[in-house]
Amino acid sequence: MENRPQWGTRAGFILAAVGSAVGLGNIWRFPGVAYENGGGAFFFPYLFALLTAGIPILILEFTIGHKYRGSAPLSYFRMRKGAEWIGWWQLAVSFVISTYYAVIIAWAMSYAYFSLSKQWGDDPLSFLVGDYLKVVDAGQVGSIVPGVFLPLVIVWVITLGILFKGVKKGIEVANKIFIPALVILFFVIVVRALTLDGAIDGINAFFKPDWSQILNGKVWVAAYGQIFFSLSIAFAIMITYSSYLPKKSDITNNAFITAFANSSFELLAGIGVFAALGFMAMQQGAPIDEVVSKGVILAFAVFPQIINELPAFSAAFGVLFFVSLTLAGLSSLISIVETYVAGVQDKFNVSRTKAVAIGGGLSALISILFATQGGLNFLDSADAFINNYGVALAGLVEVVFIVWVAKELNTLQSHADAISDIRLGSWWVISLKYITPIVLGIMMVMNIMTDIKTSYGGYPVMFNVYSGWLVAIGAIVLGFVFAKAKKWDKALYEIPEDKGVSK
Repeated sequence: MENRPQWGTRAGFILAAVGSAVGLGNIWRFPGVAYENGGGAFFFPYLFALLTAGIPILILEFTIGHKYRGSAPLSYFRMRKGAEWIGWWQLAVSFVISTYYAVIIAWAMSYAYFSLSKQWGDDPLSFLVGDYLKVVDAGQVGSIVPGVFLPLVIVWVITLGILFKGVKKGIEVANKIFIPALVILFFVIVVRALTLDGAIDGINAFFKPDWSQILNGKVWVAAYGQIFFSLSIAFAIMITYSSYLPKKSDITNNAFITAFANSSFELLAGIGVFAALGFMAMQQGAPIDEVVSKGVILAFAVFPQIINELPAFSAAFGVLFFVSLTLAGLSSLISIVETYVAGVQDKFNVSRTKAVAIGGGLSALISILFATQGGLNFLDSADAFINNYGVALAGLVEVVFIVWVAKELNTLQSHADAISDIRLGSWWVISLKYITPIVLGIMMVMNIMTDIKTSYGGYPVMFNVYSGWLVAIGAIVLGFVFAKAKKWDKALYEIPEDKGVSK
């Protein structure tokens, strides 16, 4: 009988799932995406995307993990023997993301320290690119940047140390500390931001609806993209985490709680970020749209500029903000690495210690590439392509396979309904059968057309070929390679009876 680890409490699982979903993108991506796509009007397509794609896929993945009781490759194998490669593909995507995600957390750690003395000076953007990251031209690797490498080592020591301790004593305990701390710290940031001059102007800009955008197809695609990338769906995390759930677990309820907690934090982040941007706009005498940004620039150039202009307690504000980024990043990184740790454990029948050492160790070594002078360029390209042609494409394949090829939707619905208070109705079936595949398909076509017409990020074409396209294609190839690498132990063919729905 397989002795799969279990979460100690339902709250532990939910906090871990929320910790995975709440990451850097909630803080630095969502506010800008919402503003660019109609402000307050964006929340209508956002909510529609949450209810027709985010929550349905989250329920789907929770159910797969709980029913088939394995890592993503094992769960797909137990569903249909020829589908194992999809699970390995998703694990390969997670592996790639973990290699550069750890570096961004290292930046956040560094900036928490820099905040104490505002080390970035009067020109935070020049400091970021020149003094801190020492960026060279795209395609060059350059030397290792000590200011990035040293905190990167700390990130991996923390992450792997938690994973070595296991699901209950490691991941669950860490998230019970990280997530409440993150919420408290960020709430303090938002309250402070709301007291600044110009904060109301920023909030008004964030929530002011531009209804002319509501019929723009790109706005709806942006809403689905934000939901998809924000909820940690389609790269094996939620399948893995739910495989550790005990027999009687309310899957549907857990999914709703996780999704709405994630969206609530995004809304909180939007309020805090735009309150701070409103202050910055007033200080500079500029309109809001001239100071709005997202991603790396928002976090590591715009926010330091805001911190420079704060009238009081600026160092404390900076430390709180970058510690929040660090906590959000660590909780997500732990979940990302856990996917391939679980996969290696299941397939190759090794101990958890060996799986963490092999998988996590290899990821840590590769992450050093992103701690070099050329790291920012490699990171930017790899992130864009692995998200568009890894996460999003894997999600499309996952849904189409389960719904239309394996025809497992009714089976999974019965499993979830048998143990959940909220029964899945036609909205769930229609969303997964039609709405999600169509929207994801449109996203794929739009992304491909854009990337064919223009080279992403203005980089040389060949740079994007080997640092972007080949990375995304390589993840698919690895899916097939690992699926064929070794046969599963016969004992793993059957779904264990000690968890799942009683007959």
